[in-house]
Amino acid sequence: MFDDLKRFETGSSEQFDWLSQLLDGFFLDRNTMDIRAVPRGSFPMINIARSDEAVRVYVFAAGLAPSDLIIDVQDNVLTLRGQRDSVSGQHEEGESRQVLRRERASGEFVRSIALPEGIDVERSEARHAYGVFEIVLPKREELKPRRIDVQAA
Repeated sequence: MFDDLKRFETGSSEQFDWLSQLLDGFFLDRNTMDIRAVPRGSFPMINIARSDEAVRVYVFAAGLAPSDLIIDVQDNVLTLRGQRDSVSGQHEEGESRQVLRRERASGEFVRSIALPEGIDVERSEARHAYGVFEIVLPKREELKPRRIDVQAA
C-alpha cells in the first residue's frame, strides 16, 4: 500500500552536503549571494515600527560599522546605502583556504523605504549597537495626536 511513497525518499544528509558544496563551487568569487539565501537586494534586512510619536526603522547589518552606512531622507523616502566587504578565503599568513559554503552577502547595497507624511527630518537620529542600527524619525508636532480635556459645564 505504501510502496508508491518510496519514490519521495529524500536521500541522506551526506548526499545533500555533497550537492550543496558542488553548487557553491559554481558561484564562488562572483560577489553574489548563495542560492539558498534571501533574494539579492534584501540586505540589510529591516523592520519598521510606527507610533504616535515617531517611525522607527531597525536595520540588521552585522559587520557594518556606523561609518559604513549612509542614511538619507528626501521627499519622504529613506535611503540606506553602503558597502559590505566580502570575507576572503585567505588565511592571515597568506595560506589559501577552500570556501565550502558562502551565505554572507557582500558588495554595494541600496535600500529605499517610503515614509509616511509628516516626518520631522531635522530631529531624526540614528544609533548603532551590536550590528543593529535604529533610525528614529519623529513626527512633526502638529501631526501628533492631541487629547482634548472635557470641561464641566
